[in-house]
Amino acid sequence: MKTILSSRRDRCLAIFSIFLVVVALIAGTVGCNGPKRNLTVSSDTGGNVTVMVDGEETVVGPDRRETIFGIANSTEVNLVATPDAGYRFVEWQGEVRTIADVNAAATTITMNSSYSIKARFVQGQEIRNWYGLNATRNNLGGSHILMNDLGSTTPGYKDLASPTANGGKGWQPIGTFNGTFDGRGYEIRGLFINRPDATNAGLFGYVSGKGVVQNVTVVNADVTGTSNVGSLVGWNEGTVRDSYSTGSVAGNASVGGLVGRNKRTVRDSHSTASVAGNTSVGGLVGYNEGGSVSNSYSTGNVTGNAYVGGLVGGNGGTVTNSSSTGSVTGDDSVGGLVGSSTHTVSTSNSTGSVKGENYVGGLVGWNEGTVSNSYSSSNVTSSNEHVGGLVGWNKRGSVSNSFSSGSVTGVDYVGGLVGYNEGGPVTNSYSTGNVTGNAYVGGLVGQNNKDIESNSYSSGSVTGVDYVGGLVGWNQGTVESSHFTGSVKGVDHVGGLVGGNGGTVTNSYSTGSVKGDGDYVGGLVGGNGDRGTVSNSYSTGSVKGDERVGGLVGYNDRGSVSNSYSTGNVTGDRNVGGLVGYNEGLEQQGTVDDSYSTGNVTGNTYVGGLVGRNNNGTVSNSFWDTQTSGQATSGGATGTGKTTAEMRSIATFSSAGWNIIEVANPGARDPSKPWNIVNGVTYPFLRWEPI
Repeated sequence: MKTILSSRRDRCLAIFSIFLVVVALIAGTVGCNGPKRNLTVSSDTGGNVTVMVDGEETVVGPDRRETIFGIANSTEVNLVATPDAGYRFVEWQGEVRTIADVNAAATTITMNSSYSIKARFVQGQEIRNWYGLNATRNNLGGSHILMNDLGSTTPGYKDLASPTANGGKGWQPIGTFNGTFDGRGYEIRGLFINRPDATNAGLFGYVSGKGVVQNVTVVNADVTGTSNVGSLVGWNEGTVRDSYSTGSVAGNASVGGLVGRNKRTVRDSHSTASVAGNTSVGGLVGYNEGGSVSNSYSTGNVTGNAYVGGLVGGNGGTVTNSSSTGSVTGDDSVGGLVGSSTHTVSTSNSTGSVKGENYVGGLVGWNEGTVSNSYSSSNVTSSNEHVGGLVGWNKRGSVSNSFSSGSVTGVDYVGGLVGYNEGGPVTNSYSTGNVTGNAYVGGLVGQNNKDIESNSYSSGSVTGVDYVGGLVGWNQGTVESSHFTGSVKGVDHVGGLVGGNGGTVTNSYSTGSVKGDGDYVGGLVGGNGDRGTVSNSYSTGSVKGDERVGGLVGYNDRGSVSNSYSTGNVTGDRNVGGLVGYNEGLEQQGTVDDSYSTGNVTGNTYVGGLVGRNNNGTVSNSFWDTQTSGQATSGGATGTGKTTAEMRSIATFSSAGWNIIEVANPGARDPSKPWNIVNGVTYPFLRWEPI
């Protein structure tokens, strides 16, 4: 029968009835003690879980899943995980935030919400003494569990792992392990291995592709081998994780504090062991052969000959999210984090002191891969060449989004960030440490043959003899959108940004003071050689030198200078100019175009407001301030002298054909023209300049 509500009273009764039903439903859900909760419990193979709620017991068997509904809010539930024979309980997994102890087989959970949890069991041979550890050899593919610490007083130590065991050779490394070894965080203390002629030396000699060694702590180890030597694993082709070591490790090749040679995975691990070897020597891993090292660190001191690193000696794989703090000493390819890298180093850092001879870097000694999002605060010292605060030699590699802050000292090719940049770009990176060397010395790069770009800069003091630059000592590549703010001292070829330039400098600047005791001294570039170009750049620091001294370029030797300016005071003896000290031309080279200078100029012979001396060079559409420079003439009648008022008038420059536009104030840049000016107020400035 169909019911039709024909009155207002009937409709009200219907609405009220619906309300009562809703209230009843809410009451049933909330109950007297608040909202009801649900608990879902599951179990791995190898055990069951007993759940006790308000005196009622529920048992969840292996590989089963049960949900208990309607548990009152804030109820405390008892949980008991019971392993089957041959298994052990490991932990509770899932939504475990209110479990009293996630590692305890018997624990409680408070029901503040609905939860889903799982009991994890593993199968394995229990190890309680050195004899049990030694018996691992009998089941290399099985699961093994360390149940307690092992030390010198644990049964089997004297026979198996002491300095007198096995005829003084100590522990015999476990070979070809392809099972699972879980140390559960327990310590293996006093491991002794003295096998100087043996390869694959460590607690485990060789871990194969299926092998897993985890949660192992090797304390006060004393391990000696010849190659593939590590306190925990000699050669790893499996997985090593959540482990660490202390003590000392020594060998010849592929020697590491934790792992000697790694071909697969080392993660979430560390070492404080001291490490000594010959080649591929690292504080954590000696040689990373195509594997990965991640979320790891080392603090021990490392000593070797070649490919020596605070964390990894030789890297042919990836090193990520890792660090080192120990001191590193070697001869060739020596790095605070990695000695030599052909692949990837990222989001990593080093802080320990680094000493070497050739290819020495605060982070990486020799780089043919990528270094990104990393830094070094290591103080770096070299007795020879190719020395950098971050990378010693960047050969066909790249450096990006990275920095260095330690001091750098070497002989030749010395850079605050990179000693020698041969074939890769340096982008968006910087250095702040002081740099000292002899030749090819730069605040950022000693010698650059490729690209430096994207707001790269240096700010420390730079000191050298020949080819000394605030950013680059000698440039044969490109320097773009970069700058220097420190101070520079040298003898010859000394520049605020670049000491000697045979490449391109553009959209860059220097504000630091420059002092050279000899020739070719410039506020931006010391010597701009044949086919060298300087454009859209400026310098503001004071410049002092002897001969060929310029506010922007000391010696423009058949190069080109355009759309640039200098404002710093210039002091020298011979060939001294506000913009260029000596401009030399040949076959239409040696040009200065659309540029100006305003600094005070002082000298004895060949002194000019814009150019000190011009020898067959060409200067066009360029100006100097006769009032601020104190000079009424320019060498070779080059350039045009103007008063300060005229130098601040757009008419002076627009009539000369400059690509310039008037703006309301320095902050209101107009990017449509390379030159901007606040008419009657400022000198011309470049559109990209920092405000």
